[in-house]
Amino acid sequence: MNLSLTSTVTLNNGVKMPQLGLGVWKSDNQTASQSVQWALKHGYRAIDTAKQYGNEAGVGTGLKQGLEANHLQRSDVFLTTKIFNGDAGYQSTLDAFDDQLQRLQTDYVDLVIIHWPVTGKYLDTWRALEQLYRDGKTRAIGVSNFDIERLRDLLEHTSIKPVLNQMEFNPLEQETDIKNYCDENQIILEAWSPLGHGETLHNPQIKRLATKYQKTPAQLILRWELQRGVITIPKSTHEQYIQENADLYDFEIEAADMRLINSLDLDQRTIWYGNFQWNGNPDGFGDTIDQWKN
Repeated sequence: MNLSLTSTVTLNNGVKMPQLGLGVWKSDNQTASQSVQWALKHGYRAIDTAKQYGNEAGVGTGLKQGLEANHLQRSDVFLTTKIFNGDAGYQSTLDAFDDQLQRLQTDYVDLVIIHWPVTGKYLDTWRALEQLYRDGKTRAIGVSNFDIERLRDLLEHTSIKPVLNQMEFNPLEQETDIKNYCDENQIILEAWSPLGHGETLHNPQIKRLATKYQKTPAQLILRWELQRGVITIPKSTHEQYIQENADLYDFEIEAADMRLINSLDLDQRTIWYGNFQWNGNPDGFGDTIDQWKN
């Protein structure tokens, strides 16, 4: 499998998206700005943020400064953001998204996704995303944390298919049924928490295989995800780790070892629908970092 840091996957609307990017969850604006600049310096060409993270302004500043410092154009970087639960609905999504673009200091994003499928509202939110897509404010639209039931509902009631579904995905949480459903419907799976909140790094099998391949546990896991065909967005606020997380292209995990890692799945999500009080009125969801109501 011939992969590199510039490797892309082709989404179902023909847009090409880098398979490896930087995530900025739980980063404040200053930290996110610096992380984005480091990522662009070390060859990353995809950045993932969200209104929920409270750091879109920092990402926008980091992107602007990183493009200038590395002599890049805006079109060289694939930028993703997400629709905040509290903005769910048709007009509320359209109104909020213009503010998101201002914070990101851009007139378009490459991908916008529904962060969580708010009960009773996600179909209207999706129709707003379709309008943003038609208006050229985003090059692609997708979802996050959609189970099969909600994906099926979306596909049955809307006209544009999501290009991806961003899910918790790592060796201990592989979402096999959802990934299979996505594969069957030409929807790419993208991994959030690709390193399993750090827990996966200490798994004895992962550590043993990392030693075998002379890589860190994080590098082994991220390479496994690439070979699974998953888009992955590891988060780091340290330049060394941002650089290390991209050093994945000088080795390939053997088929037997891929199967071993596949066998580690515990099917235990960190958070899921039961954690949230939606019921059509998602009050309590703050527009700051890590303010989920649970």
